[in-house]
Amino acid sequence: MLLLGLLLASCLGQQSIEGVLRQYNRETVPYIQVDELANSSAYLLMDTREKEEFEVSRLENSLWVGHSNFKIEKVVQQVPDKDTPIVVYCSVGVRSEDIGEELKKAGYTRVKNLYGGIFAWKNQGNTVVGPDGKATEKVHAYSKYWGRLLTNGDKVYSP
Repeated sequence: MLLLGLLLASCLGQQSIEGVLRQYNRETVPYIQVDELANSSAYLLMDTREKEEFEVSRLENSLWVGHSNFKIEKVVQQVPDKDTPIVVYCSVGVRSEDIGEELKKAGYTRVKNLYGGIFAWKNQGNTVVGPDGKATEKVHAYSKYWGRLLTNGDKVYSP
């Protein structure tokens, strides 16, 4: 009975962004909350999702760095000042933690991970922009499994 309870708690915990982050992240990159980022223009935003996700929508003024094709050398060329305040984000904050770790290993000193990623950003009513730079309701939901965490906006599963 105890095992069944633990399994149920584990499954239910994954039904929220908080549960997913607790399960998959190690908190090696400090979080920044959506409301803190929304009230600041002090950060360089790096989108760590795949290109097809970025092409649907993104946080305004984001630099795409990707995940599976991430190249630290490219980032170092584009952002030579390693004291630049940076916020990495992805769909919910798991892939962005990986890239945040890479940035920290490369000597970047002020890296934060957006708690809940673009899903939390949009869920809380903030604006995302499409490829034309105009506000859109579309957000790439990554997959049906992860898309359940996006509760505000139009889910897109392919560009």
